[in-house]
Amino acid sequence: MYIHVPFCKQKCFYCDFPSYAGKERYEEAYVKALIREIRTEGAKYVETWGPPATIYIGGGTPSVLPNELIDMLLENIETTFLLQRAMVYEAPLIEGGGPLAAGGVSEVRPAVIQNTNVEGTEFTVECNPGTVDESKLVLMKHHGVNRISFGVQTFHDSLLKRIGRIHTADDARTAIRMARAVGFQNLSLDLIYGLPGETLEMLQSDIDEALALAPDHISIYGLQLEEGTAFWKQHEMGKLDLPDDATTEAMYDLMTTALPAHGYERYEISNFAKPGYESRHNLGYWQDKPYLGLGAAAHSYLGGIRYENTKDIAAYIDVIEHGALPRTQEEPATRAIQMEEFAFLALRTAIGIDKAAFERRFGTPLFTVYADAIKRMKKKGLLEETETHVHLTAQGMKYGNWVFEAFLLS
Repeated sequence: MYIHVPFCKQKCFYCDFPSYAGKERYEEAYVKALIREIRTEGAKYVETWGPPATIYIGGGTPSVLPNELIDMLLENIETTFLLQRAMVYEAPLIEGGGPLAAGGVSEVRPAVIQNTNVEGTEFTVECNPGTVDESKLVLMKHHGVNRISFGVQTFHDSLLKRIGRIHTADDARTAIRMARAVGFQNLSLDLIYGLPGETLEMLQSDIDEALALAPDHISIYGLQLEEGTAFWKQHEMGKLDLPDDATTEAMYDLMTTALPAHGYERYEISNFAKPGYESRHNLGYWQDKPYLGLGAAAHSYLGGIRYENTKDIAAYIDVIEHGALPRTQEEPATRAIQMEEFAFLALRTAIGIDKAAFERRFGTPLFTVYADAIKRMKKKGLLEETETHVHLTAQGMKYGNWVFEAFLLS
């Protein structure tokens, strides 16, 4: 289950996600429309598929919403998707009221909150370190959220300013420590390397800072220039001072060496985790599992059919308010495209393509379709094969796009 919150205080210069700054006037109407979609489409999902194995609220910046809207949204997610919680308090927090009575959020004692949700459900919320405080984190935990993903990107204030982030390095350190104090036992943080003006030494410092905070999961991405972003325009004008190729490659080598050396296993091209803390939500995408997307710009993949919700916030609200669905069915993928997607999504993971799963899904052995591609990539040292799987080598992880291209059928 993916739920999209498209609001941001400021659009980051590298971001091409469907997110918008300066649209705070829509927040309340949007959340109410989103709740309506949750109650209708979410309920249908549960009837057909059962409670979701994972729930992920992303954006945009979900944590930019005021507490009362977060409370409304999370309450309806709990109700619709059968999340359960058990709250334990040392003493009554508010005379005559529960923890969410007026003015009561800040009085919750974090150390004594005990939450459980549907057995095994991973419930993640993306947060910007500049938009969270203790009351917001307590509120999330109260509603069964059990995983927080912090968009840190870098611990250098000069780089944060250069890429358009609204938080500081101190904000990030404080937010992560605060989340631990509130009781979150599954924390992830994002880093980006190859930023304008970044050096190898700065990346080493970022990795050291991240390790000192001991998150359970680290995502680290190389900067990608996407058309239509502020960085794309700066690049076109020759005003983007990016590290050269040799430095970027050294940065890649540094992160792929340093993180595993400190107990973070690489389970996907850009993702590292302590054992047992892999993102089950993202693994679901890479393993071709069905999902429902709710909110403006959200995508769904159900029964082999893909849907997309309208990206326009005002249009999304209007359609929902008139009792219609904001989504359109995408063109059905051909069998060849389905095979391609199955293959290169699985290849992003360390375990790779499950041969038996491919044959179950398509009714034909993997080698019947991809014998030539597999042989060529093995010869180049980019693929390895076991009895059950075909997966990227360490070198293949580095040059994954070459391998993915070899698996294109159309």
